[in-house]
Amino acid sequence: MDSETLETFTRLGNSIVRDGWKKSLDVLFALLRKKFVFDNLVIYIIEGSGSTPEVIYARAAGRGRSKEADASWGEEIAIQVITTGKAVESQPANPPSTDRTTTPHLLGLPLIFPDRRGALVFIRFGGPEFTAEQMPLAILAATQTARVLELNILQENMTQLELARHRAQLQDDFIATISHELHTPLGFIKGYTTSLLRSDTTWDTATQKEFLTIIDEESDHLLTLIDRMLDSARLQSGTMSMDFQPIRLDSHLRNVAQKAQGRQEGLDVVLDLTSAPPIQADTVRLVEVFDNLFDNAIKYAPGATITISLQVKDNWQIVTFTDLGPGIPTEHIPFLFERFYRVPGQFSKSGTGLGLFICKQIIQAHHGRISVKTSPGKGTAFKIELPFHPEKAV
Repeated sequence: MDSETLETFTRLGNSIVRDGWKKSLDVLFALLRKKFVFDNLVIYIIEGSGSTPEVIYARAAGRGRSKEADASWGEEIAIQVITTGKAVESQPANPPSTDRTTTPHLLGLPLIFPDRRGALVFIRFGGPEFTAEQMPLAILAATQTARVLELNILQENMTQLELARHRAQLQDDFIATISHELHTPLGFIKGYTTSLLRSDTTWDTATQKEFLTIIDEESDHLLTLIDRMLDSARLQSGTMSMDFQPIRLDSHLRNVAQKAQGRQEGLDVVLDLTSAPPIQADTVRLVEVFDNLFDNAIKYAPGATITISLQVKDNWQIVTFTDLGPGIPTEHIPFLFERFYRVPGQFSKSGTGLGLFICKQIIQAHHGRISVKTSPGKGTAFKIELPFHPEKAV
């Protein structure tokens, strides 16, 4: 075995992080075949306590490539290798026939992992036999194969750990945020109620009305928070029922825009609504989505113009909410619709990190899609695609 081959084999094990394990093995075995002839090659793995080996990688490189389904892939020898933990060689009992694929020479080598067992099987149809001089190269190939697969397992475990850490952090952030969000309206309600109940002070009618209005508004805020948490739980578990009725999106979008302008003085809203036929949808839930997108635009793009468009394309009606605000850093886009996720730096804004999660779940319950495009400093656009007939949407 030359030093160049050894060095290349060693270096290939590190390419998995860059190229992925299958591509790394493709390169490894393409290089190997220049030094070590084989027609078929297959990798078997037994997971945990399972007794049946499964093929996770196979390659047909020579004879038998045109009839892979009929060619031997060496399962029996793989079982022997995995059971004994030793290399096993098998020669055909009969001399070569006209069809060389009926006389396979097989070499099985163990793959060693901390928590699983495997075998690498080389197949030569009609010979030549595997020789003792070729064994070091075959063993090196098995060692590097195991290394690539083990690195892949490690990479997957690290990804899962990072995902678990990310979710745990979201849960911690949510608990801190929701505690603040619940305490704020409760503090107002408690404070103004206590003031009204004081026996040493008499409040005039206007002041009483002002206090009661604040209590009423904060009670609504508290109810909204609780409803949002309950909706999140129902959507997560798939237990929220939908009441599908024919509705006109253009009409509801106008109503939502008018309500938003009534709540927010000076709000600049541009409507670009195509007249569209009714679709089957749950009015209450869709209005909840539209309200949430309005609230987000007002909260995170204060003073910016909000444009709402409605288009019809094939079997879909497409609603787009666009603002000309500061936009969202692109690295946060993949997580925006996750439960509890809030963009770092926006924690000074009120919110639970549930709004966009709920929006996505509601749209998906309508067999629709929701997506976002953003450009820092130039604005954000949320696009909702809803089918005319949810049961036929693909």
